[in-house]
Amino acid sequence: MDLVKSHLMYAVREEVEVLKEQIKELIEKNNQLEQENNLLKTLASPEQLAQFQAQLQTSSSPPSSQTQGTPLPPSQSAPQGSGPSA
Repeated sequence: MDLVKSHLMYAVREEVEVLKEQIKELIEKNNQLEQENNLLKTLASPEQLAQFQAQLQTSSSPPSSQTQGTPLPPSQSAPQGSGPSA
């Protein structure tokens, strides 16, 4: 019984170390992306920021955004795109 317990404790410690390392890497990556995001925000024009915000709203909004008509052009453009290429 003690052998099983010690084996499990070893396995858990090992997994904890792996997860700690992953957390550390993710925190570093997150910090890097936040810095990049802040830089891009400062370099972007107001028009670019507005366009990006509109894209975010259409991609993450629930179906209520369809009343704006924004999601309709992509679905309409697919048949139009396939028509001329055929």
